[in-house]
Amino acid sequence: MNLSRKLRKLFTGEALLSAWEHTLRHIHCFDVNRVLATLDPMAWVDFRKRYPVGPEYPSINKFADAAYWIEISVERAQDLWLDRSAPLRILDLGCGAGYFAHVCRFLGHECIGLDVDQQPLFREATQLLQVPRIVSRIARGQSLPDLGNRFDLVTAYLIGFHKMLGKNSRLAWWRPEDWKFFLHDVRTHVLKAGGKIVLDFNPVGDGSYYSPEVRKLFKAQGARIFRSKVFFGAESAAETSKQAPFSP
Repeated sequence: MNLSRKLRKLFTGEALLSAWEHTLRHIHCFDVNRVLATLDPMAWVDFRKRYPVGPEYPSINKFADAAYWIEISVERAQDLWLDRSAPLRILDLGCGAGYFAHVCRFLGHECIGLDVDQQPLFREATQLLQVPRIVSRIARGQSLPDLGNRFDLVTAYLIGFHKMLGKNSRLAWWRPEDWKFFLHDVRTHVLKAGGKIVLDFNPVGDGSYYSPEVRKLFKAQGARIFRSKVFFGAESAAETSKQAPFSP
């Protein structure tokens, strides 16, 4: 994190909210080894060998480190109080290797992943974790496939599906109207009444997560924003870190 980003955290109150988030994780301590114990050690050692990490290897191989990503996924689940809520039906968009879905299922929730089938690493990981995955692309202006029963919670971490080719084949990002269509589609066809949406973005080159226009659209759609996360349905960004925003 660069210095300007750190200073922004201090002057916007993000530092306090971040500290509160960490405090809650400490109070409600969860042993990640309980989840790791569900993995077949030999199968995952072999998996890591097929996808080594280093500057000479594809960057996507970092997702072969199950221990690291399961720990991250446990933290994400704790931040949503999924380790102490009634069982929910969860859809994880862009599920990747399936670590978050695996943690949710360990915690007693029904969780299904949805992603394209382009990366052998993700395909093998979801199979090893026995995470149910729907193969489908998330594209601007296109509805999600019919997923049957509706969901209490829709999540999307390390979002990449909002990238697109713009003019002169340059990388561009979804516009406000694209996000408006997506949110309407999820709310209308995927979520149960009272369901929640959590979007978690990667920063772009200047350290921001999306354009001011997209942020304005999110706010107009009722979003509560906390750092990289955008919540739809939570009471407020501050309260999201203090109470269970996704308890039924």
